[in-house]
Amino acid sequence: MKSDQIKKIVKSGYSKIAKESNCCSKCSCGSKNDHDIAKAIGYSKEDINNISEAEMGLGCGNPVAISSIKEGDVVLDLGSGAGFDAFLAAKKVGSTGKVIGVDMTEEMITKATIIAAKHGYSNVEFKLADIEKLPLEDNSIDIIISNCVINLAPDKSKVFAESYRVLKSGGKMYISDIVLLEELSEEQKNDEKLITGCVAGAVLKEKYIDIVRQAGFELKILGENKDISKQQYQGIPLESLSLEISK
Repeated sequence: MKSDQIKKIVKSGYSKIAKESNCCSKCSCGSKNDHDIAKAIGYSKEDINNISEAEMGLGCGNPVAISSIKEGDVVLDLGSGAGFDAFLAAKKVGSTGKVIGVDMTEEMITKATIIAAKHGYSNVEFKLADIEKLPLEDNSIDIIISNCVINLAPDKSKVFAESYRVLKSGGKMYISDIVLLEELSEEQKNDEKLITGCVAGAVLKEKYIDIVRQAGFELKILGENKDISKQQYQGIPLESLSLEISK
C-alpha cells in the first residue's frame, strides 16, 4: 500500500477516535477501557487523574516516566494525540520550559488545544504537522518523547532523520513503540483496522533498531513488554519496546 493511502487511513481513524469516547480502530484495541489500558502500560492513578479527558487508551508505554525531562527543557511529543503525555511532560518542564506536541490529525490538535486552555497549560502548544517533516528549527529540542506512534509512519527513516535534525547535541529521545517479533502476512499488512491499530505498519524489532542507528543515534533498550500482545493485541507476535535514544 502506498504511503499516501496509509496516511489517509490513519488520519481518518484517529479523527474518529478524537470525536468518540471508544473506538476499536485505536491502538491497543481490545476489551479493556482506556484507563485500564493506561494502568496496564505503566501510568499511575495520579497520571490518569491529571487530565483524564486527554487519556484515550492510545499508548503502549509511558515515555515520560522513563525520561530524563527536567525543569526548563524544551520537549517535543511526536504524535501527541489529545495531549496526555504532553501534559505530563509540561508538569516536569515547569514555567521555564516548553512542550510542543505535533500530530497530523486536525481533530486531535483541536481537542488537545481545548484541553490545554481549559486547564491553563500555558507552556504547551500543539502543531498540525507530519512527523516525517517537522515544522521546527535545527538543534532546538532537548528531549523528544513518542508513545506508540512511529509505527504508524510509512517512512520511519524520515521520522528519525527529522528527530536527529531538531535535537540539540546531547539531546535524547524516549520512545515506547510497537515492534514485530515475526513478519505479518500480506493480508494483515493491508488490513485497515490493523493499520490504525499500530500493527500493520510496525516493523521487526531488529529493523527498527537498525533504522534508529542509521539515523546517527545511539540507543539503549529500557524495556520490552511482550505481555501486551495477549493483553491488547489478540496474541499477534509483537511487543512494546521502550528505548532511550541519544544524539
